[in-house]
Amino acid sequence: MSEFQLVMPKMGESIAEATIIRWTKNEGDSIALDETVLEIATDKVDSEVPSPKAGTLVKRLFNEGDVVPVNAPIAIIQLAGAAAAPKVSAPVPQVLAAPVKEIISQVDAAKAVLSSNAGARFYSPLVLNIAKAENISMQELETIQGSGSEGRVTKRDIISFIENRASQVATVPAPVAVSSPLQSAPTLVSKPAPSISLNGGDEIIEMDRMRKLIADHMVMSKQTSPHVTSFVEADVTNMVLWRDKAKKVYEKREAEKITFTPMFIECVVKAIKDYPMINVSVDGQNIIKRKAINIGMAAALPSGNLIVPVIKNADMMNLVGLTKSVNDLANRARGNKLSPDEISGGTFTVTNVGGFGNVMGTPIINQPQVAILATGSIKKKPAVLETPMGDVIAIRHMMFLSLSYDHRVVDGSLGGSFLRRIADYMEAWEPNREI
Repeated sequence: MSEFQLVMPKMGESIAEATIIRWTKNEGDSIALDETVLEIATDKVDSEVPSPKAGTLVKRLFNEGDVVPVNAPIAIIQLAGAAAAPKVSAPVPQVLAAPVKEIISQVDAAKAVLSSNAGARFYSPLVLNIAKAENISMQELETIQGSGSEGRVTKRDIISFIENRASQVATVPAPVAVSSPLQSAPTLVSKPAPSISLNGGDEIIEMDRMRKLIADHMVMSKQTSPHVTSFVEADVTNMVLWRDKAKKVYEKREAEKITFTPMFIECVVKAIKDYPMINVSVDGQNIIKRKAINIGMAAALPSGNLIVPVIKNADMMNLVGLTKSVNDLANRARGNKLSPDEISGGTFTVTNVGGFGNVMGTPIINQPQVAILATGSIKKKPAVLETPMGDVIAIRHMMFLSLSYDHRVVDGSLGGSFLRRIADYMEAWEPNREI
Protein backbone atom coordinates (compact mmCIF):
# COMPACT_ATOMS: atom_id res chain seq x y z
CA MET A 1 0.00 0.00 0.00
CA SER A 2 1.54 3.31 -1.10
CA GLU A 3 -0.58 5.59 1.09
CA PHE A 4 -0.98 5.73 4.87
CA GLN A 5 -3.74 7.37 6.90
CA LEU A 6 -2.42 9.24 9.96
CA VAL A 7 -5.16 9.13 12.61
CA MET A 8 -5.91 11.19 15.70
CA PRO A 9 -4.19 9.18 18.47
CA LYS A 10 -6.02 7.90 21.54
CA MET A 11 -4.52 9.83 24.43
CA GLY A 12 -6.34 8.53 27.48
CA GLU A 13 -9.45 6.75 28.66
CA SER A 14 -11.38 9.98 29.16
CA ILE A 15 -10.21 11.72 25.99
CA ALA A 16 -12.70 11.44 23.10
CA GLU A 17 -11.46 14.26 20.88
CA ALA A 18 -8.68 16.79 20.38
CA THR A 19 -8.28 20.17 18.71
CA ILE A 20 -5.70 20.74 15.99
CA ILE A 21 -3.77 23.82 17.07
CA ARG A 22 -0.96 23.85 14.49
CA TRP A 23 0.21 21.92 11.46
CA THR A 24 4.01 21.68 11.39
CA LYS A 25 3.99 20.16 7.89
CA ASN A 26 2.43 21.48 4.70
CA GLU A 27 1.06 19.43 1.83
CA GLY A 28 3.96 18.24 -0.29
CA ASP A 29 6.47 18.32 2.59
CA SER A 30 8.66 15.30 3.31
CA ILE A 31 8.19 13.57 6.65
CA ALA A 32 10.86 11.52 8.40
CA LEU A 33 10.08 8.56 10.65
CA ASP A 34 8.66 9.79 13.99
CA GLU A 35 8.82 13.42 12.84
CA THR A 36 6.10 15.73 14.21
CA VAL A 37 3.32 16.44 11.72
CA LEU A 38 0.95 18.52 13.85
CA GLU A 39 0.27 19.76 17.37
CA ILE A 40 -2.99 19.01 19.12
CA ALA A 41 -4.68 20.06 22.35
CA THR A 42 -7.13 18.41 24.71
CA ASP A 43 -8.69 19.81 27.86
CA LYS A 44 -5.70 18.35 29.73
CA VAL A 45 -2.51 18.89 27.74
CA ASP A 46 -0.98 19.95 24.44
CA SER A 47 0.78 17.19 22.48
CA GLU A 48 2.67 16.57 19.27
CA VAL A 49 1.58 13.91 16.77
CA PRO A 50 4.50 12.18 15.03
CA SER A 51 4.25 10.07 11.89
CA PRO A 52 5.00 6.36 12.42
CA LYS A 53 6.07 6.13 8.77
CA ALA A 54 8.33 8.18 6.49
CA GLY A 55 6.92 9.72 3.35
CA THR A 56 5.28 12.83 1.88
CA LEU A 57 2.24 14.65 3.21
CA VAL A 58 -0.32 14.40 0.43
CA LYS A 59 -3.39 15.88 2.12
CA ARG A 60 -4.36 17.49 5.41
CA LEU A 61 -7.93 16.42 6.11
CA PHE A 62 -8.67 19.02 8.78
CA ASN A 63 -7.77 22.65 9.40
CA GLU A 64 -6.22 24.30 12.43
CA GLY A 65 -8.89 24.82 15.08
CA ASP A 66 -10.94 21.79 14.03
CA VAL A 67 -12.09 19.36 16.74
CA VAL A 68 -11.40 15.78 15.65
CA PRO A 69 -12.50 12.50 17.30
CA VAL A 70 -9.81 10.03 18.31
CA ASN A 71 -9.00 7.35 15.70
CA ALA A 72 -10.34 9.55 12.87
CA PRO A 73 -7.96 10.02 9.88
CA ILE A 74 -6.37 13.48 9.91
CA ALA A 75 -3.83 13.26 7.06
CA ILE A 76 -2.86 11.19 4.05
CA ILE A 77 0.83 10.31 3.75
CA GLN A 78 2.42 8.81 0.64
CA LEU A 79 4.96 6.31 1.88
CA ALA A 80 8.62 6.78 1.09
CA GLY A 81 9.66 4.89 -2.05
CA ALA A 82 6.20 4.94 -3.59
CA ALA A 83 5.57 6.67 -6.90
CA ALA A 84 5.16 10.40 -6.49
CA ALA A 85 1.59 11.57 -6.59
CA PRO A 86 0.57 14.99 -7.92
CA LYS A 87 0.14 17.61 -5.22
CA VAL A 88 -3.53 17.94 -4.33
CA SER A 89 -4.71 21.54 -4.52
CA ALA A 90 -8.39 20.89 -5.16
CA PRO A 91 -10.79 19.33 -2.66
CA VAL A 92 -10.00 15.78 -1.56
CA PRO A 93 -10.93 13.23 -4.24
CA GLN A 94 -14.16 11.43 -3.46
CA VAL A 95 -12.34 8.12 -3.12
CA LEU A 96 -10.52 9.52 -0.06
CA ALA A 97 -13.08 11.96 1.31
CA ALA A 98 -16.01 9.54 1.50
CA PRO A 99 -14.37 6.97 3.84
CA VAL A 100 -12.98 9.73 6.05
CA LYS A 101 -16.35 11.44 6.39
CA GLU A 102 -18.02 8.09 7.02
CA ILE A 103 -15.56 7.21 9.82
CA ILE A 104 -15.96 10.62 11.46
CA SER A 105 -19.73 10.40 11.17
CA GLN A 106 -19.79 6.96 12.79
CA VAL A 107 -17.51 8.00 15.65
CA ASP A 108 -19.54 11.15 16.37
CA ALA A 109 -22.81 9.23 16.24
CA ALA A 110 -21.56 6.52 18.58
CA LYS A 111 -20.20 9.00 21.09
CA ALA A 112 -23.38 11.06 20.99
CA VAL A 113 -25.50 8.02 21.82
CA LEU A 114 -23.18 6.82 24.60
CA SER A 115 -22.39 10.10 26.35
CA SER A 116 -25.22 12.53 25.74
CA ASN A 117 -28.15 10.28 26.67
CA ALA A 118 -29.73 10.63 23.26
CA GLY A 119 -29.33 14.40 23.27
CA ALA A 120 -29.16 16.40 20.08
CA ARG A 121 -25.49 17.26 20.48
CA PHE A 122 -22.25 15.54 21.47
CA TYR A 123 -20.94 16.47 24.92
CA SER A 124 -17.36 15.80 25.94
CA PRO A 125 -16.71 13.77 29.13
CA LEU A 126 -15.42 16.93 30.85
CA VAL A 127 -18.66 18.84 30.14
CA LEU A 128 -20.77 15.87 31.28
CA ASN A 129 -18.79 15.58 34.52
CA ILE A 130 -19.28 19.28 35.28
CA ALA A 131 -22.99 18.95 34.50
CA LYS A 132 -23.27 15.97 36.86
CA ALA A 133 -21.45 17.80 39.65
CA GLU A 134 -23.69 20.87 39.26
CA ASN A 135 -26.93 18.86 38.87
CA ILE A 136 -27.56 20.18 35.38
CA SER A 137 -30.11 18.06 33.54
CA MET A 138 -29.82 16.99 29.92
CA GLN A 139 -32.70 19.34 29.12
CA GLU A 140 -30.72 22.25 30.55
CA LEU A 141 -27.60 21.18 28.63
CA GLU A 142 -29.56 21.31 25.39
CA THR A 143 -30.40 24.98 26.05
CA ILE A 144 -26.76 26.09 26.43
CA GLN A 145 -25.43 27.92 23.39
CA GLY A 146 -22.15 26.27 22.43
CA SER A 147 -19.14 28.22 21.14
CA GLY A 148 -17.21 25.13 20.01
CA SER A 149 -17.03 23.45 16.65
CA GLU A 150 -20.50 22.76 15.23
CA GLY A 151 -22.06 24.47 18.23
CA ARG A 152 -20.58 22.10 20.81
CA VAL A 153 -20.67 23.13 24.46
CA THR A 154 -17.18 23.84 25.79
CA LYS A 155 -15.96 23.95 29.37
CA ARG A 156 -16.13 27.76 29.32
CA ASP A 157 -19.71 27.64 28.02
CA ILE A 158 -20.99 25.42 30.82
CA ILE A 159 -19.09 27.35 33.53
CA SER A 160 -20.57 30.60 32.19
CA PHE A 161 -24.03 28.99 32.27
CA ILE A 162 -23.51 27.91 35.89
CA GLU A 163 -22.41 31.41 36.91
CA ASN A 164 -25.39 33.01 35.16
CA ARG A 165 -27.78 30.47 36.68
CA ALA A 166 -26.35 31.20 40.12
CA SER A 167 -26.80 34.93 39.58
CA GLN A 168 -30.44 34.37 38.67
CA VAL A 169 -30.96 32.28 41.82
CA ALA A 170 -29.43 35.09 43.86
CA THR A 171 -32.12 37.52 42.67
CA VAL A 172 -34.95 35.37 44.11
CA PRO A 173 -36.30 37.00 47.35
CA ALA A 174 -35.10 35.19 50.46
CA PRO A 175 -37.56 33.94 53.14
CA VAL A 176 -38.31 36.49 55.82
CA ALA A 177 -37.81 34.12 58.74
CA VAL A 178 -35.86 30.95 59.42
CA SER A 179 -37.97 28.31 61.14
CA SER A 180 -35.15 26.11 62.37
CA PRO A 181 -31.43 26.57 63.07
CA LEU A 182 -30.88 23.24 61.30
CA GLN A 183 -32.30 24.54 58.03
CA SER A 184 -29.94 24.32 55.07
CA ALA A 185 -27.68 27.31 54.68
CA PRO A 186 -28.16 29.45 51.53
CA THR A 187 -26.14 28.37 48.54
CA LEU A 188 -23.12 30.53 47.80
CA VAL A 189 -23.39 32.08 44.36
CA SER A 190 -20.87 33.66 42.05
CA LYS A 191 -20.98 37.41 41.61
CA PRO A 192 -20.44 39.06 38.25
CA ALA A 193 -16.84 40.05 37.61
CA PRO A 194 -16.19 43.75 38.25
CA SER A 195 -15.94 45.97 35.21
CA ILE A 196 -12.40 47.00 34.31
CA SER A 197 -11.53 50.52 33.24
CA LEU A 198 -8.53 51.09 30.98
CA ASN A 199 -6.03 53.89 31.33
CA GLY A 200 -3.54 55.28 28.89
CA GLY A 201 -0.60 52.96 28.33
CA ASP A 202 -2.44 49.86 29.58
CA GLU A 203 -1.79 46.74 27.55
CA ILE A 204 -4.41 44.07 26.90
CA ILE A 205 -2.93 40.56 26.80
CA GLU A 206 -5.22 37.71 25.88
CA MET A 207 -4.75 34.57 27.98
CA ASP A 208 -3.24 31.67 26.09
CA ARG A 209 -5.21 28.42 25.92
CA MET A 210 -3.49 26.78 28.88
CA ARG A 211 -3.85 29.84 31.08
CA LYS A 212 -7.61 29.88 30.37
CA LEU A 213 -7.86 26.23 31.39
CA ILE A 214 -5.85 26.86 34.56
CA ALA A 215 -8.02 29.86 35.44
CA ASP A 216 -11.23 27.87 35.00
CA HIS A 217 -9.85 24.94 37.02
CA MET A 218 -8.74 27.17 39.90
CA VAL A 219 -12.09 28.98 40.12
CA MET A 220 -13.93 25.66 39.97
CA SER A 221 -11.77 24.26 42.79
CA LYS A 222 -12.44 27.20 45.11
CA GLN A 223 -16.18 26.99 44.38
CA THR A 224 -16.19 23.22 44.99
CA SER A 225 -14.09 22.83 48.14
CA PRO A 226 -14.00 24.88 51.35
CA HIS A 227 -10.23 25.34 51.62
CA VAL A 228 -8.38 25.20 54.94
CA THR A 229 -4.58 25.49 55.18
CA SER A 230 -2.37 24.21 58.01
CA PHE A 231 1.34 24.92 58.50
CA VAL A 232 4.28 23.22 60.22
CA GLU A 233 8.00 23.94 60.30
CA ALA A 234 10.31 20.98 59.73
CA ASP A 235 14.00 20.54 60.52
CA VAL A 236 15.32 18.99 57.28
CA THR A 237 19.01 19.16 58.21
CA ASN A 238 19.48 15.40 57.82
CA MET A 239 17.93 15.51 54.33
CA VAL A 240 20.21 18.36 53.26
CA LEU A 241 23.36 16.69 54.60
CA TRP A 242 22.44 13.35 53.05
CA ARG A 243 21.77 14.87 49.64
CA ASP A 244 25.05 16.80 49.76
CA LYS A 245 26.86 13.47 50.15
CA ALA A 246 24.70 11.39 47.80
CA LYS A 247 24.22 13.72 44.81
CA LYS A 248 27.70 13.28 43.33
CA VAL A 249 27.61 9.51 43.77
CA TYR A 250 24.12 9.31 42.27
CA GLU A 251 24.93 11.58 39.32
CA LYS A 252 28.07 9.58 38.50
CA ARG A 253 26.18 6.29 38.69
CA GLU A 254 22.87 7.24 37.06
CA ALA A 255 23.94 10.19 34.84
CA GLU A 256 21.23 12.42 36.29
CA LYS A 257 20.71 14.67 39.29
CA ILE A 258 18.83 13.90 42.48
CA THR A 259 16.73 16.77 43.82
CA PHE A 260 14.74 17.19 47.02
CA THR A 261 11.45 16.50 45.20
CA PRO A 262 11.64 12.67 45.18
CA MET A 263 12.81 12.78 48.81
CA PHE A 264 9.76 14.86 49.75
CA ILE A 265 7.48 12.56 47.77
CA GLU A 266 8.80 9.49 49.59
CA CYS A 267 7.90 11.10 52.93
CA VAL A 268 4.46 12.08 51.61
CA VAL A 269 3.76 8.53 50.45
CA LYS A 270 4.68 7.14 53.87
CA ALA A 271 2.35 9.63 55.55
CA ILE A 272 -0.51 8.78 53.16
CA LYS A 273 -0.14 5.12 54.14
CA ASP A 274 -0.53 6.20 57.77
CA TYR A 275 -3.51 8.46 56.97
CA PRO A 276 -5.28 6.90 53.96
CA MET A 277 -8.34 9.16 54.27
CA ILE A 278 -6.23 11.95 52.77
CA ASN A 279 -6.07 9.86 49.59
CA VAL A 280 -9.75 10.26 48.69
CA SER A 281 -12.14 12.07 46.35
CA VAL A 282 -15.70 13.32 46.86
CA ASP A 283 -18.54 12.18 44.59
CA GLY A 284 -21.73 13.87 45.73
CA GLN A 285 -22.50 12.40 49.16
CA ASN A 286 -19.97 9.59 48.74
CA ILE A 287 -16.26 9.43 49.59
CA ILE A 288 -14.10 7.45 47.17
CA LYS A 289 -11.11 5.98 49.00
CA ARG A 290 -8.32 5.51 46.47
CA LYS A 291 -6.30 2.32 46.47
CA ALA A 292 -3.49 3.67 44.28
CA ILE A 293 -1.22 6.45 45.55
CA ASN A 294 -0.59 8.63 42.51
CA ILE A 295 1.42 11.75 43.31
CA GLY A 296 1.11 14.84 41.14
CA MET A 297 4.09 17.20 41.04
CA ALA A 298 3.59 20.76 39.85
CA ALA A 299 6.15 21.67 37.16
CA ALA A 300 6.79 25.07 35.62
CA LEU A 301 6.70 25.38 31.82
CA PRO A 302 8.83 27.80 29.76
CA SER A 303 5.65 29.81 29.14
CA GLY A 304 5.31 30.44 32.87
CA ASN A 305 2.25 28.19 33.16
CA LEU A 306 2.19 25.20 35.48
CA ILE A 307 1.38 21.59 34.64
CA VAL A 308 1.01 18.66 37.02
CA PRO A 309 2.44 15.37 35.74
CA VAL A 310 1.55 12.35 37.87
CA ILE A 311 3.78 9.61 39.27
CA LYS A 312 1.50 6.57 39.17
CA ASN A 313 1.76 4.03 42.01
CA ALA A 314 4.41 6.05 43.80
CA ASP A 315 4.11 3.75 46.80
CA MET A 316 5.54 0.92 44.69
CA MET A 317 8.80 2.80 43.96
CA ASN A 318 12.02 3.16 45.90
CA LEU A 319 13.91 6.45 46.01
CA VAL A 320 15.82 5.72 42.78
CA GLY A 321 12.59 4.92 40.97
CA LEU A 322 10.95 8.11 42.26
CA THR A 323 13.98 10.17 41.21
CA LYS A 324 13.94 8.76 37.69
CA SER A 325 10.20 9.36 37.37
CA VAL A 326 10.48 12.93 38.69
CA ASN A 327 13.34 13.79 36.32
CA ASP A 328 11.68 12.16 33.31
CA LEU A 329 8.31 13.83 33.81
CA ALA A 330 9.87 17.24 34.54
CA ASN A 331 12.06 17.10 31.43
CA ARG A 332 9.22 16.03 29.16
CA ALA A 333 6.89 18.63 30.69
CA ARG A 334 9.35 21.37 29.72
CA GLY A 335 9.56 19.91 26.21
CA ASN A 336 5.76 19.62 25.86
CA LYS A 337 6.09 15.84 25.48
CA LEU A 338 3.57 14.66 28.07
CA SER A 339 0.53 12.60 27.15
CA PRO A 340 -2.90 13.27 28.74
CA ASP A 341 -2.62 10.03 30.74
CA GLU A 342 0.55 11.34 32.38
CA ILE A 343 -1.22 14.37 33.86
CA SER A 344 -4.39 12.61 34.97
CA GLY A 345 -5.29 10.19 37.72
CA GLY A 346 -3.48 11.98 40.55
CA THR A 347 -4.68 11.35 44.10
CA PHE A 348 -2.46 13.89 45.93
CA THR A 349 -0.32 16.80 44.70
CA VAL A 350 2.98 18.32 45.84
CA THR A 351 4.02 21.81 44.73
CA ASN A 352 7.37 23.41 45.52
CA VAL A 353 6.88 27.12 46.20
CA GLY A 354 10.42 27.17 47.60
CA GLY A 355 11.68 27.01 44.03
CA PHE A 356 10.55 30.63 43.67
CA GLY A 357 12.22 31.68 46.92
CA ASN A 358 8.96 31.57 48.91
CA VAL A 359 8.97 30.29 52.49
CA MET A 360 5.36 29.08 52.38
CA GLY A 361 2.17 29.18 50.31
CA THR A 362 -1.55 28.39 50.40
CA PRO A 363 -2.02 26.22 47.30
CA ILE A 364 -5.37 25.53 45.65
CA ILE A 365 -6.55 21.92 45.65
CA ASN A 366 -6.18 20.08 42.36
CA GLN A 367 -9.70 18.67 41.92
CA PRO A 368 -10.95 15.99 42.36
CA GLN A 369 -8.29 15.49 45.02
CA VAL A 370 -8.88 16.72 48.57
CA ALA A 371 -5.41 17.95 49.61
CA ILE A 372 -2.24 19.54 48.24
CA LEU A 373 1.13 20.08 49.94
CA ALA A 374 3.37 23.11 49.37
CA THR A 375 7.05 22.88 50.32
CA GLY A 376 8.82 26.16 51.08
CA SER A 377 12.42 27.19 50.63
CA ILE A 378 15.02 25.66 52.95
CA LYS A 379 16.67 28.29 55.19
CA LYS A 380 19.46 28.11 57.75
CA LYS A 381 18.14 29.24 61.13
CA PRO A 382 19.17 29.10 64.77
CA ALA A 383 17.10 26.45 66.51
CA VAL A 384 16.87 25.00 70.00
CA LEU A 385 17.98 21.37 70.21
CA GLU A 386 17.39 19.10 73.17
CA THR A 387 20.46 17.07 74.15
CA PRO A 388 21.34 14.83 77.12
CA MET A 389 23.48 17.70 78.37
CA GLY A 390 20.63 20.22 78.10
CA ASP A 391 19.21 22.53 75.45
CA VAL A 392 21.57 24.11 72.94
CA ILE A 393 21.17 26.55 70.06
CA ALA A 394 22.45 25.31 66.71
CA ILE A 395 22.25 26.32 63.05
CA ARG A 396 19.72 24.05 61.34
CA HIS A 397 18.16 23.76 57.88
CA MET A 398 14.47 24.61 58.38
CA MET A 399 11.52 24.52 56.00
CA PHE A 400 7.82 25.38 56.22
CA LEU A 401 5.24 22.91 54.92
CA SER A 402 1.69 24.00 54.17
CA LEU A 403 -1.25 21.71 53.47
CA SER A 404 -4.48 22.95 51.88
CA TYR A 405 -7.34 20.49 52.30
CA ASP A 406 -11.03 20.10 51.54
CA HIS A 407 -12.86 20.76 54.79
CA ARG A 408 -15.92 18.83 53.59
CA VAL A 409 -14.11 15.55 54.26
CA VAL A 410 -10.79 16.46 55.90
CA ASP A 411 -11.16 18.06 59.31
CA GLY A 412 -8.44 19.90 61.19
CA SER A 413 -7.43 16.86 63.20
CA LEU A 414 -6.79 14.70 60.12
CA GLY A 415 -5.22 17.50 58.07
CA GLY A 416 -2.97 18.69 60.90
CA SER A 417 -1.91 15.17 61.95
CA PHE A 418 -1.12 14.17 58.37
CA LEU A 419 0.98 17.29 57.83
CA ARG A 420 2.85 16.74 61.09
CA ARG A 421 3.54 13.12 60.07
CA ILE A 422 5.14 14.29 56.79
CA ALA A 423 7.43 16.58 58.80
CA ASP A 424 8.25 13.73 61.19
CA TYR A 425 9.39 11.53 58.31
CA MET A 426 11.50 14.37 56.92
CA GLU A 427 13.16 15.01 60.28
CA ALA A 428 13.79 11.28 60.77
CA TRP A 429 15.65 10.94 57.45
CA GLU A 430 18.61 8.57 57.95
CA PRO A 431 21.80 10.61 57.22
CA ASN A 432 23.87 7.47 56.51
CA ARG A 433 21.33 5.90 54.20
CA GLU A 434 22.58 4.08 51.11
CA ILE A 435 21.21 5.01 47.70
